Amino acid sequence: MDSQTALIVTGAVVAGFVQGLSGFGFGLVAMSFWAWTLDPRLAAALVVCGALTGQLIAAVTVRRGFELRRLAPFLAGGLLGIPVGLLVLPWLDVQMFKTFLGLLLMLWCPAMLMAGRLPRIRVGGRLGDGLAGSLGGVMSAMGGFSGVIPTLWCTLRGYDKDAQRAIIQNFNLAVLAVTMSTYVATGIVTRDTLPMLAVVIPAMLIPSLLGGRVYIGLSEAAFRKIVLGLLTASGLALLASSLPLLLGRAS
Repeated sequence: MDSQTALIVTGAVVAGFVQGLSGFGFGLVAMSFWAWTLDPRLAAALVVCGALTGQLIAAVTVRRGFELRRLAPFLAGGLLGIPVGLLVLPWLDVQMFKTFLGLLLMLWCPAMLMAGRLPRIRVGGRLGDGLAGSLGGVMSAMGGFSGVIPTLWCTLRGYDKDAQRAIIQNFNLAVLAVTMSTYVATGIVTRDTLPMLAVVIPAMLIPSLLGGRVYIGLSEAAFRKIVLGLLTASGLALLASSLPLLLGRAS
């Protein structure tokens, strides 16, 4: 096994477990391994493929219901956000965007972890849900980061772990499926990509199943701590992959 394949396998194993446990985060965890050496287009294709595979596994093994009324605004926003993300992507400074999001997650999530009671957002309603979904759709088109903003929003809304899991799991499944289709249609996924996809899928299968089993035994408090901790780590990963490039531009 060459070094690049070993790196891809390692990222898929760790990211698969995290996604099975939390219902999101495959892209951010995997990118913390892959962003350093892989071509961005290849890394994005691997992320979306791995994340979509994980959601398909979870749909069978970690079923948490399907409440269309609650899911609908997230899903509508996400589907609208995907083409926006694809249109904006050629003009977007991706490294600046990743730095901004990383800072936001690293400042806000630890503050909520240290708070005695998590703040609850009582305003926004379905419009806020739709906006969170649209941002998730935009970020999905940028590289499979579909679950970060919707997960943070659901946490701020105070949803219990099963309600949150049901929303994020079904949202990610739909949005990532559409994203993967657009990647194939626009040539991001090519025949040359297929061997690496064939490495990612089997590498993350068992870790994803193990993560799902751990999730079932979690309490509400432990689940919130894990989600906020993973979001904080995701922010750190985003900064680690973007800041060196921004500093390199300035020098």
